[in-house]
Amino acid sequence: MSEAAQKFPTPRDEAPVVVFDFDHTLYDGDSFSHVLGWLVKRNPLRMLAALLATPLLGPMVAFLPTRRRGITGYVWIGTFGLHGRRSFDAMIDLYVATHQVEIRRRLLPIALEVLRGHRASGDRVVIATGAPPELARAILACVTHQDVPVIGTAVGPRFGAMGARRHCHNEEKVRMLQERGYGEIAVAYSDSSADLPLLRAARAPVVVNPKAKRVAMFRSVLPPGTPILNWGCKDRAGDPVASPP
Repeated sequence: MSEAAQKFPTPRDEAPVVVFDFDHTLYDGDSFSHVLGWLVKRNPLRMLAALLATPLLGPMVAFLPTRRRGITGYVWIGTFGLHGRRSFDAMIDLYVATHQVEIRRRLLPIALEVLRGHRASGDRVVIATGAPPELARAILACVTHQDVPVIGTAVGPRFGAMGARRHCHNEEKVRMLQERGYGEIAVAYSDSSADLPLLRAARAPVVVNPKAKRVAMFRSVLPPGTPILNWGCKDRAGDPVASPP
């Protein structure tokens, strides 16, 4: 059955909750960094500002303790001149509309097949991502999954640009899920060590597409037998999974 023709049952309130991370889980790469790169290249002043700031912001992004501040700096540069959520969301929609081929290439077929399987089973599927929710929704619309609930980083105007109001990250991601009524998590899929609170909260955690240097850590802190899989990210680790039929 084609994606366009496929209908999924409406999940019952008591159905199992299944949480998917987005970047490096359903999508091969960091989706918001791709949008920021596009925004910067559209404007010569933004590009110059990014080049001048990289000696400071680049090392900050490279180290976990300062990563969020470094990313915040690049977000400010990339979104300078956007004065509200409406204009920000419009730019996201424009990016997705003009990059359909690349986006479809980055969406991981195995991941989408797992997502479809949970939806077909009637599970309460939700995407929880550090990216802005509008971006994940727009990308999922490319493969007719736009109706999947998405929880992401809340953004708003900040000093003439856009900035994060609430990061959907680490323990905050779990709190945001709980606030939306996703309390008891049956299954969680993520690549990131930042999602350890989410993986630990799930009855059945599944690590997908992790960095090779993180595999030993995941094995040591998650329950024995936790699957560590690769869904098609060539530069990531995990046990290979056969491509869907």
